Amino acid sequence: MNKLQRIFRHRWTDERDLARALDDAALARIQARVSASERRHSGEIRVCAEAGLPMSYLWRGASARERAVMMFGKLRVWDTEHNNGVLIYLLLAEHCIEIVADRGLNRHVSPSQWQEVMERMRGAFRKGEFEAGLNDAIDAVDALLARHFPLAPGQANPNELPDAPHLR
Repeated sequence: MNKLQRIFRHRWTDERDLARALDDAALARIQARVSASERRHSGEIRVCAEAGLPMSYLWRGASARERAVMMFGKLRVWDTEHNNGVLIYLLLAEHCIEIVADRGLNRHVSPSQWQEVMERMRGAFRKGEFEAGLNDAIDAVDALLARHFPLAPGQANPNELPDAPHLR
């Protein structure tokens, strides 16, 4: 796809498309799933969904990965006590998914494990099942965090980041 086609696709996809893909009920279910997950481990999960990339990213040919890494910082996912925050990023215009994990979790998870999680999500997105794809990713990240950062009996996870998906 050339630059102009990509720009057109991203400008054509807007908040209404994002609202159709993830309506209010879906967003509430995703938030509840993140909240439930965080009662099992000390990690933090953020979901971020964007209709399209900002024009500055499109003009310079930036990837969804670059945007996900920037949102990881902007949403302060890196700023958790145990360095085990994870951003699950959806770029609707390209049906693209990225997962960015902080160093505390990344040292336990191989790149191929992250690729496996993202491939399952891509399969759901190809079918237009955005909520199901995000739920699969939340469940996979939850399992990794519960394995590597479990809570001790009686311990609570202080909620360091909002559980609601961040939409742009």
